[in-house]
Amino acid sequence: MAEEAKAFVVEFDDVVAAVQAVTTARGHPGLHHFDGDVSRLAPARVLELQIATARALDPALLGVVRNRLTVDVPAVVEGDYLTPAAAAIAVREGAAAGRAVRAVFLHEGDPGQIAANYACREPDEGDQAERAGISAAYSRWLAGQAASHGLPVVEARPWPTLTARVRQALNQGRTDAA
Repeated sequence: MAEEAKAFVVEFDDVVAAVQAVTTARGHPGLHHFDGDVSRLAPARVLELQIATARALDPALLGVVRNRLTVDVPAVVEGDYLTPAAAAIAVREGAAAGRAVRAVFLHEGDPGQIAANYACREPDEGDQAERAGISAAYSRWLAGQAASHGLPVVEARPWPTLTARVRQALNQGRTDAA
């Protein structure tokens, strides 16, 4: 979709890495929850820290969106640390500026599918079932938050129809998933 619209793609993971590189845990603790070894933490705690990190990054997302509103080149901002609350603010600010800012959240709630994705992407990492469970829980949290902000949520699968379903959700502004 970004290619069709000739949109600039902002991979928010790059923004996260940049923000973390220029901050410290002491000055911005919310951005550095994962600096140390978290492997011994309970999955519920890791999820809590992931949500806290995402929320701490809301100002960075809004900074990116506000900057993109100053130019006529369309952009797509994508990444795991985008919160529905910040996306809703971005949509409102875009409307106030006379610009179309839209948001959609993809949802994958199956830990088995997520583990399989990790295995393909990171074959040397071994079993990542616990991490996949946390990711599925985070996806459910994002979906619930998006729904509460009136933002569309689209199931990630089936993959062959994802682009069409995302386009439809953005055009209709409706929620397709829990």
